[in-house]
Amino acid sequence: MFAPTPVLLRRLSNGLVLGLCLGAVSSAAILPSGIADRRPTAKTNEIRGIYFTGLMAGSEHGKQIAAAWRRSGGNAVVFDIKDADGVVSFNSGLALAGTRKHPYIHDLPAWIAWLHDHGLYAIARIACFKDSHLVETHPELAVHSRSTGKLWSEHGTPAWADPSLPAVQQYDIQLALAAAAAGADEIQFDYIRFPTEGNQKDAVFHFQTADPAATRADVITDFLHRAQQALAPTGVHLSIDVFGVMAWARPVDLDATGQDILALSYFCDVISPMIYPSHFFNDFDGIADPGDAPAHFITRSLARFAADTRDTGVVIRPWLQAFAWHAKTFGPEYIRIQVRSAREEGALGFLLWNAGNRYGAAEEAMPAMVAQPAIYFQGGYPYPVAAAANSLRAPAVGR
Repeated sequence: MFAPTPVLLRRLSNGLVLGLCLGAVSSAAILPSGIADRRPTAKTNEIRGIYFTGLMAGSEHGKQIAAAWRRSGGNAVVFDIKDADGVVSFNSGLALAGTRKHPYIHDLPAWIAWLHDHGLYAIARIACFKDSHLVETHPELAVHSRSTGKLWSEHGTPAWADPSLPAVQQYDIQLALAAAAAGADEIQFDYIRFPTEGNQKDAVFHFQTADPAATRADVITDFLHRAQQALAPTGVHLSIDVFGVMAWARPVDLDATGQDILALSYFCDVISPMIYPSHFFNDFDGIADPGDAPAHFITRSLARFAADTRDTGVVIRPWLQAFAWHAKTFGPEYIRIQVRSAREEGALGFLLWNAGNRYGAAEEAMPAMVAQPAIYFQGGYPYPVAAAANSLRAPAVGR
C-alpha cells in the first residue's frame, strides 16, 4: 500500500502553493470527445524500444527502420513530441508551441496508428524543462540571473525554462494530453529536472519566492503528481527519464536535479534510468574507463534503483547505450551485455538510445537474443502486425 513519508507529504502539500496557482489541468479542455485507437496494455509489458527524433518519426525512412525493428524482435518506438531544443514535432494548437508550416509529423494520430498497425507500442517523448524555443519566444518563462536580471544560461546560451513556473508545467502537461488524445500508449517525460551545470547560485526560480521552504525535489515531484492526475482519465501510461547516477542517491545530485527517485516512483508507471556507461565520468565506482564496463554499470545501477523503489509498484525499464562514444568495445556484443545485465536485475525490457537513430549494432545483436529468451528477453507484443502492414520492405538500417 502507498504510505507516504513525511517528506513526501510535504511535497504533495506544495501543490497548494505551486500547483493551485495554476489550477487543475483538466483533460476535458484538451481531449476531443474520443481518443484515437489504443489497445489497453499492462504497464508490466516487456517493452523493447528504439528512439526516433521527430524528424525521423515523420519520414518514410523512419517507417522502414521501425518495421525492421519489429521484424527483428523489437516492439516499441520512442519518438519526440518535443525535443530538448523545444521544437514540437506536430502542430498541437497550443499557443506556446507555435505553428510550423511543415511540422516533422504531419498527422500525429496517423503516425501512431501506423505504429500500431505494424505491431509497435508508441511512446511519445517530451523534453520538459530544457526548451530553447520557449526561452526565445517567451523569455518571461525562462530561468533568470540573480546578478543581472537577464536570462540565465548554463553554457552561454539560455536554454532552460523555469521548472517551477505554473505556465511552463501546464504547457508540458497539455502537450502530453494532446499526444494521449492522438493514441500514444505512453507519455515519457525527459528533462524532468532542474539545470545542473553553470553558476547555480546565480539562477533564480519562481518557487524560491512562491514557497521559500520548498526544494527542487518538491517542485519536480509536485509536477509529476499533477501530470499523473491530468493524464489518468486518458488511460495512457506515464514514464520518466532520470539520470543513471541517481541510483547512487548522492545528496549533491538530488539537490541539483530535484529527482527524488522514491518520491517520483509513486506518480508514474515506469522509470527509465539513462544508464549509458560512457556517461559516467572516469574512475567512477573505481572504474578507469566506464564506457568499457557495461555489465558493471547496468548491474550496479539497476540493483540500486530496484532497492530504492521496492514496494512502490513502479516498473524499471532502462535506457541503454546504442552508440560508440567513449566505448572502444561498442558493437553487437556490447548491446547484448547490456540487455543481459538488465534482465538479470529484473528490468522489464529496455530502450536503446542513438541520437542519430542508427541501429545497425542493435539489429546485428537481436538474432542471438531472440534465440535465447531465458537470457535476454521473453518476447511478446502489445500489438499484432496488421495483415496489410506485412508488405513493407526491409531497409538498410545501419546507414
